[in-house]
Formats: sequence, C-alpha cells, structure tokens
Amino acid sequence: MKSPQTFTYLFLQNSQDFASSNAMTQQLQDEFDSSVENAEAWMKAIQERLSINDNTKGPRSALEARLRETEKIRALEPEGSLKIDLILVKADAALRSISEDKKHEILSKLKDIKALWEETAIYITHCHSRIEWVWLHWNEYLKAQDEFYTWIHNMSVTLEPDIELQLGLKEKQWQLSHAQVLLNDVLNQSVLLERLLEEAASLFSRIGDSSVDEDVQKKMKVEYEKIREQAENRVNLLKKITKEHEQYSANVGQFQSWLNGVTERLNSCIGEATESSAKDKLKALKEIAKNIRSGGKKLDQLEDECTNVIENTSPLGAERMKDELEMLRKALEKLKLLHSEEEKRLLKIQESESAYESQARQLEADIKVLRKYLQKLENHLEPGEGEKTEDEFVTLWRKCNATRAALAAEESNVERLKAQLKELLQFSQDVHPHTESVVSAIQQYQSVRGKTSKMSTDTETELRRLFQNPLLDFERWKPSVQMLLETPEPALTHIEAALAESSRFKEKFMTLQLKKDLLNNVLGEEKAKTFLQEVAEASKKREIIHESLMQSKRTIQHFDAGFAPLQKKLSAIRAKLDLEKELKPDILGKKTQLQRLQMIQDDLAELVTQMEEVEKLVQSNTTHKHEMNQLSSDSQALKIALKMMIQQSEECIQKHCAYKDKLSDLQQWIKLTTETFEPYQGAEGDQNNEGQVADLKRWLAELPDKEMQLCLVKASGKLVMENSSPEETAHVQTELDQLEESWRPLKEMETRLLKKWQLSKPVIDSKKKIEFADRRWISGPVFHHSDVDPNHKQEGIEEGQHTSSHLKLLHEFEEWLQGEKKKLTKILDAASSSTEEIKTRKSKLEELQSRVPDGQRLFEDLLHNQPVTEYSEDLEDLRYQWMLYKSILKESMSTLSPGTSEEPDRFRKSCEHFAAAADQHGEGEDPAVASLSQLPSSFIPFLACMAKCWAE
Repeated sequence: MKSPQTFTYLFLQNSQDFASSNAMTQQLQDEFDSSVENAEAWMKAIQERLSINDNTKGPRSALEARLRETEKIRALEPEGSLKIDLILVKADAALRSISEDKKHEILSKLKDIKALWEETAIYITHCHSRIEWVWLHWNEYLKAQDEFYTWIHNMSVTLEPDIELQLGLKEKQWQLSHAQVLLNDVLNQSVLLERLLEEAASLFSRIGDSSVDEDVQKKMKVEYEKIREQAENRVNLLKKITKEHEQYSANVGQFQSWLNGVTERLNSCIGEATESSAKDKLKALKEIAKNIRSGGKKLDQLEDECTNVIENTSPLGAERMKDELEMLRKALEKLKLLHSEEEKRLLKIQESESAYESQARQLEADIKVLRKYLQKLENHLEPGEGEKTEDEFVTLWRKCNATRAALAAEESNVERLKAQLKELLQFSQDVHPHTESVVSAIQQYQSVRGKTSKMSTDTETELRRLFQNPLLDFERWKPSVQMLLETPEPALTHIEAALAESSRFKEKFMTLQLKKDLLNNVLGEEKAKTFLQEVAEASKKREIIHESLMQSKRTIQHFDAGFAPLQKKLSAIRAKLDLEKELKPDILGKKTQLQRLQMIQDDLAELVTQMEEVEKLVQSNTTHKHEMNQLSSDSQALKIALKMMIQQSEECIQKHCAYKDKLSDLQQWIKLTTETFEPYQGAEGDQNNEGQVADLKRWLAELPDKEMQLCLVKASGKLVMENSSPEETAHVQTELDQLEESWRPLKEMETRLLKKWQLSKPVIDSKKKIEFADRRWISGPVFHHSDVDPNHKQEGIEEGQHTSSHLKLLHEFEEWLQGEKKKLTKILDAASSSTEEIKTRKSKLEELQSRVPDGQRLFEDLLHNQPVTEYSEDLEDLRYQWMLYKSILKESMSTLSPGTSEEPDRFRKSCEHFAAAADQHGEGEDPAVASLSQLPSSFIPFLACMAKCWAE
C-alpha cells in the first residue's frame, strides 16, 4: 500500500498540469479569434473598395481608373488566401486542444469566415471581369468607328469627280461596271454600320458617355446615307448613258444585217447562174425596191439617235460614229443603182420564155401520166412482207403475167416523149431538167418491165419449191418417228405430237392431189404427172406409220389409268392433314383430333400398299418409274409430317392431363387444409397443446413446397395455353386466376396463425429454389445444386482447382451479355414508323437472335465449370439476366411478325407492371411483387429500362 504522502504529491502534480493545459488552450483560442477578426476586417475593406469601383458609367478616363483599381484589388487575392490558410492552421491547433463542447463554436466561426472569403473572391473576380469587358468592348468599338470614317473619307474622294466621257460602248460598260462595284461596296457596308450602331447603343446603355449617344449614331447614319445616294445617282446616270449607246449599237447592227440581207437577195436575182424565171426575178425585185425605200427611213432615224449618243461620248468616239453612218449611206445608194440595172435586163428576157414554157408544160404533163401509170402497175405487183402461203404465190404469179401484157401496150407512149424533147432543144433555154424527166420516165419503164419479168420467174420457182416441200419434210420426219417407235419407253406427249404431225402430212398430200390443173400450168404436164405419183406413194407410207403410232399410244394410256387415282388419293390425304392443324378448344377435342390423325395414318399406309402394286407394273418403263418414285417421295414426306403431328398431339394431351392432375391435387390440398386449420384460428394459443402445435408446424413446413407447386401449376397452364385455342386459353387462365384467389386466403391464414401461435416462418431452402428456377426457365443442360453428394469431398477439392477458370468464364459471359442488352435497348429505342425502318429493325433483331445459341453454349460451359461445393450469387444473377434477355428478344421479334399488332402493347404493359412491382418490392400484395422478391437486384433496372423503351 502507498502512503498518504504519496497520494498528496500525485494530486498536487495533476492540478498543476491541468492549470498549464488550460492556459495553453486559451492562448490558442485567442490566436484563432484574432486571426479571424483580422481576416474579416481585411475582407470588409476589400469589399468596400470593390463597391466604390463597381460601376461602368462615366467617361473613358474614369473607367480606366476603375479598371486599374480592380486590378490592384485582384492582386491582393493571394494575401486573402494566406489569411484563410493561417486561420485554418490556428483552427486546427485550437481544435486539438479544446474540449468537445467548445469545438462547435470554432467550427461555426471557421465556416462563416470561409463563406465570407468565398463571397469576397467571387466579388473580386466578377467586378474586375465586368469592368474589363466594358473597357475592351469600348476599345473595339472605337477601332471599328475609325475604320468606318476612313472608309467614308475614301469613298467621298472616289465619288466626288464628274463622270468622264468614254470612247465607245465597251468603255462605257466598263465604267458602269466599276460604278456598280462601288455601289455594292456601299450597300455591303450597311451591315457593318448596323452592327456598329448596335455596339454603340449597347455601350451607351452601359457607360452613358456622350461619345456613343444617339446624336453620334445619327451622324454616322447621315454620312453613310450621303455616300450611298452619291453612289446610286452615279450608277443610274451611267446606266442611262450605257443603255442609250447599247440601243444605238443594236439598231446599227440591225440595219447592217438588213442591208446585208437585201444585198444578198439582190445578188441572187443577178446573173445567169440562177434557176428562177425572169418573171419570178422581177417580182422579187419589186419587193427589194420596197425594202430599199424603208431602209432610207431607218437610216434617218439612226442619224437622230447618233446625235443624242454623241453628247455623252468623247470627241474621238463621236467622229467614229459619224464615219460609220456615212459608210452605211453609201452602201444603200450603191444597192439602189444595182437594182435599177437588173430590172431593165429581166424585162427583155421575159418575152422569150413564154413559148418555151408552153411546150415544156405539155411534156411534163405527158411524163406525169406515164409515170403515174407505171407506178400503179408496180404497186399492183408489190409482194408484201413476211412469209407467203401457196395461194398467195399463185395470185402473185397471175398478176405478173397480166402486168407484162400492159407494159407491152405502153411502148408507143415512150417513143412520143422522145419526139417532144427534140422539139424543146431548138430554144435557148436550159432543157436539162426536162431531159432528166424524160430519161427518168424511160428508166422507170425499163425497171418495171425488168422487175415484172424477174418476179414472174421467182414466183414460178417458189411454187415449184412449195409443191416439193411436203414430200421433203415427210422424208426428213420418217427417221425420227421410226426412232420414237423403236424406243422401249416412249413418252405419251411425244407419241401424241407425232400423231398430230402425221395428220398434218395427210392434209398436205390431199391438197396437192386436188391442184392438178395448177401443177400442169407451173410444172408442165410431164413433170406434174411424175410429181403426183410421188405424192401417192408418200400417202401410203404415212398411213402405215400412223397406225403404229396409234398402237403405242394405247399402250401408254393403260398406265395412266392406274396412276391418276393414286395422285388424287394422296392429295385428299394431304387436304385432311391440313384441316387438322387448327388448335382445339379442350382436351376432348385434342383426343378426338389424335384419333382422326391415327385414321389418316391408316389411310396413308393403305395408299402405300397400292403404290407398291402399281410400281410392279412399271419396272421396265424409266419415265413411269420416275413418276412413281416422285409420288412415293411425296407420300414419305407426308408420312413424316403426319408422324410429327401425332407426336405433338400426344405431347399436348400429356401436358394437358398433367396440368389437370396437378391443378386437381393442389385444389384438393387447399380445400382440405383450409377445412383442417380453420378451427385453429378460433382456438386458444395454448403452448401446452402439443398435438395442435405439431400439426401446425408440419403444415407450415409443407406450405413452401406447395407454394413452389403452385408456380409449377402456373407454368404447366402456360404450356397448355400455348397449344390451345383462344377459348381454351381463356378457360385455363380463369382456372389459374381462381387457384390464385383460393391461395390468397391460405396465405392470410398462415400469417394470422404464425402471429397467434407465436411460431417462426419456415424458410425455403436456397438449393431447392435454385433447382426450381432452373427447371422453369433454363433450356438445355442445367446444373442443380441439390444433385451434389455431400460425401464426395475429394471431388469437391479437385473442382476447387478450377475456380480461377470459372471466374474467368463468369466475367466473359457477363461482359458479352451486357453488350447484347445494350444493343437490344438501342434497337427498341429507335423509332420504326416506315416500312424501311421496320425491315432494318427486324434484321438487327434477327442478328441478335442468331447469337443466342452461342450465348447459351457460353452459359452452359459456365455451369459445367462451376465448383460443385460452391453457391455463387453472381451466377444466379446472370442466370436471371440471361433468362430475361431471351424473353424480351423473343417478344420483340414476335411484335414484327404479321398478325401481332397487339403484342407490343401487351409486352410493354408487362414490362411496366414488373417495373412498378419492383418499386413496391416487399410492400404490395400483388403476385408479381412476390415473384420479384426472388430475383437478383440487377434484374430490376433492366426490367425498368425495357418498360421505359416500350413506353416511349
């Protein structure tokens, strides 16, 4: 034990230490308060200086002084930062040494001083920036104003001199172009002026200085308008001068063109080389005389116009214009002289032409009559286009003989034309055109005669060929028919074609025998007689061949009589099978449909037996054997399709029966359980009643399994609805709804009994829950945690070696799935109103669908590589995301197919329903909320995202 003196010494020592500590703490707090007061006073002083200079009004010198002052204040900003840093250091030291109840006061002061500093720093920056911006804006405006007044001065100097007189039109056009360029420059400057005025108004509203007031702005406008008016007046005057000169030049050009045209017409009437008659030339000269008189008046008008143009033209240019008009007047006088001389010469020639023209007209009339008659004969001989028949050739041959006789009678008229041409040669006029007409008529006569002779010969030759063609064709046809008859398996179509050709040969031979007189005229009697004998021999050979073809046809038709009923029966069976593709309304209808399908299967088996009997008859005929093979192939395909339909029907009936059994079992259990435990709700909660407690615990332990059975019944019902008619689908949905309604009171009873009897709710084993989810949603090989044998510990240790590989596969599949979901969301976000956009959207969805098998393989590899002894929440998360992605992709594909116009709304509403259920997670009584409680957390945002996409 310690002595009392020791205790007294320790007490005194502690008292001294405590007093020393209090003194140190008070000193630190005083230093902090002093630094805060100094900083606060400094900041208020800065704010006062800023408020004095925070003004943009006034002259330029005052603004510049305020700018310099704010720059100085801004330079003091680092000093303020240092003061804040010092405060922070003092505050930190004080906070370390003071008690907890005084820390709040220091922190409050620290917060206030920081806020005051932040306000002061912002005020410094804003005040300086505002004044600096106005200063720079003013500088830019003054610079632009100086440039504007410089431009005004330069443009005034340019526009002040008077317009210079130019040499000609080209120079005046250049002068006008230059003036228009100046005017465009002035007009373009208006945009800059408007901008300058806007800047002046903006500055005046900020600074209020008289250098940018409204009077200054009006002055700039007035000076600009003065320059613009000078430029426009200059351009208008030059346009008027240029237009007058252009009009004068155009009139001179027109007069020159007119003068050249009249000169050319007069030259065409002068000389011996012209083909026109003297009468025509005199008529033309009269017209030319009228034009010459009108030309004199035009020239006088040009002289008047020239006087006006010369007033705005330089002296040298005026001299050139006068010389040009003088040359035009001399050319017009020369034209008048030539016209007078030519008119006198043509009057002498006109008298000698009258007699010549009379005889020439008579000759041309005779030539015209002859040529017309020859043309008529030639047209009568026109053979026409395309291949001709024998009758047409006979008609043409007779026309040729008649035409030859008519041409012989016209020979005397040709000789008379020659005599008339000799008489015209006595005149001095040129008879060359008449000579050509006579020669042309004679050539036409010779041409028609030669053509008639040649056509007559060609027609006779063609008739001989036509008479011989049937015999030649028959000789070429016989070998092919012989080969057809010798073929062991001839086709019926070939036999019928050969028979038709034989009948055509019969008609041709009979026609030839009836044309004996025509043959005598064309071939001669001896050749005609020999030819008819050859025709009679060919007719006999044709009859023999025809009889052989008929015998072959009768043989082939015997097979067709047995083959056609088989085809008809197979078509009838196919039609019956098509009728059975309709979904039936109930299980009785499905069983009846299965019986009908089995009856169709018996009919098909009977048809196969009949086909085997017919095949025995056609072993030697390749064509018929091929037809039977094709029919057999069709029946085999129909047999496979029928077998698949029977299998599908049996599966549908099996699923329907399983659904009915599960539904009935669960309904009976619910009814029995409700009747059994209903009294428990009214009984006293006596814990000593061990029998009732045991029964209640046993029922509560059984309830989760029955809840999973309820989910299985719903899943079975969905499968039944997929293969049922709309009526049956509605009936099954009603049953499921009624089952859900009967289940809800049971759950309420569970809650009340748990509360009343103070029992804990049993928990569903996670492995069972996973196994149930796998069985409902994952297609293909599925891994069940419940299948793991706990005794195989050594295998679990070996599987643990693959953990790293499993995590790698898990990460890769998660990245791949996230990428696919982003692509799907992007496709569903895009609008698809037009047909082209719908096609594009469908192709993108099909591309995503094509990668689903690859994703399924990745997921199955991930399941197989999972360690047996581990349970991974990440894997279960991915399992639900993968299931949801496939479901949404499938629904999206179905919305683009025909007949699914209501699917998008239904799918959108489903997504919105689940998303709303996610928001109420754990609160509502909706079954969707209860099902969402077993989903991973990452499952909910994806549902909400898909709901938003469909809502938009």
